[in-house]
Amino acid sequence: MNDHSLFWIMSPFNHLFFIVSIFFILLLVLATRLMKNRSDLAKRAVIVSACILTLIGFIVYKIFLSLDSDYNVITSEMGGFNWWGELPLQLCNINMIMIPIAVLTRKRPLLSFCFFVGPLGALMALIMPGNGFDGYSLLLPRMLGYYGTHFFIIIEALAIVTFGLYRPKFRDLPLTALALLVIALIVFGFNMLLRFTGLHPKANYFFSVETEGNFLLEMFYKILPYPFLYLLPSIVILGVYMALVTSGFSLADKIKKNN
Repeated sequence: MNDHSLFWIMSPFNHLFFIVSIFFILLLVLATRLMKNRSDLAKRAVIVSACILTLIGFIVYKIFLSLDSDYNVITSEMGGFNWWGELPLQLCNINMIMIPIAVLTRKRPLLSFCFFVGPLGALMALIMPGNGFDGYSLLLPRMLGYYGTHFFIIIEALAIVTFGLYRPKFRDLPLTALALLVIALIVFGFNMLLRFTGLHPKANYFFSVETEGNFLLEMFYKILPYPFLYLLPSIVILGVYMALVTSGFSLADKIKKNN
């Protein structure tokens, strides 16, 4: 393999990962500056449009994935490619649909869910990619689709705050955690339905049935060795994360007010 080929290999925290990360950070900064003095209506329109384009890209990416024989071999132990297993029901993918609803309805619980859960879920997928998405060329359609989708979800969710459409408050946190728990339970039920009917015997949205080798979930499974229940520690971690982030915003507001 030549140096040119090696440059395009994507893995968590390698050179290309940081280059792409910086590109998307700069994209968010630029978009935020361009929208600074625009109306809330214009800001919402930009975010909704970005999410629609991301969803279209997601669909195209899944079509290419269905034709990817290499991916089918790599994931053979999990049953290979199955359209029932490629719906936008993972923690990060849900936000492609939730973010437009949140910014259009302006409901704080929805905005809070998207801002906190969207970037965190997508980031976890980026630093702990599934089989077939680690150590391959970013130029492969499945790699472009996977990383492009997750990076765009992160900046779309963060734009809710950087565009000034939402600012976290402590009162939002209980409903956000509850919403995640309810959605996770519904998705777990859908996994069980797909497995019971045979539509997808290895259905595992939210990784709520099997850990699939995820080292963090493996740790949780040792604490609670039961399907779905081993996800509960992650919700506790989310609560701590949300409290810390909200504390930062609260402190910044106090400093601004005093000045």
